[in-house]
Amino acid sequence: MTRQDLDALLAQYQAGLEAELRLLTRLEALAERQEHASSASDLDAFHEAADQRDRVMDGLLSVEHELVPVRRSLLEHRQALNGTPAFEAVAALHRHTAQRVAAIVAGDERTMESLRHAEQARRGALQALEQGEQTLAAYRRVIAPAPETSAIFNRRG
Repeated sequence: MTRQDLDALLAQYQAGLEAELRLLTRLEALAERQEHASSASDLDAFHEAADQRDRVMDGLLSVEHELVPVRRSLLEHRQALNGTPAFEAVAALHRHTAQRVAAIVAGDERTMESLRHAEQARRGALQALEQGEQTLAAYRRVIAPAPETSAIFNRRG
């Protein structure tokens, strides 16, 4: 592969990474919206952000799919590219992209933890309601016992 071919691959990879970064910026904003919505127990806002996030993820996966063969070619010719300013710039951009992905994943973990806490709180509230209903039923039986009927009525129906 000629130097011009390698430079073209680097430029293509850089453009792809920049596109991914733009999508990751949108994805990060949507992840933050989901995190706030889960903290506020706003399921409608959470689902709306999730739908938008699915669309952004589709775009991100599409770009990533196109970058796989470019990345593979660059790795095959890494020796020829190593140390060049263009390669170092693309490598730095690649690391920055990986850091953004890690930040989004960390935010998603916080969101999942918040959702787990909300689910536990919901279950606790449901259990408390059920116990309260059982307690009220027991009080009703004590306060207003069933009327006694005569033995003759019970035998004859």
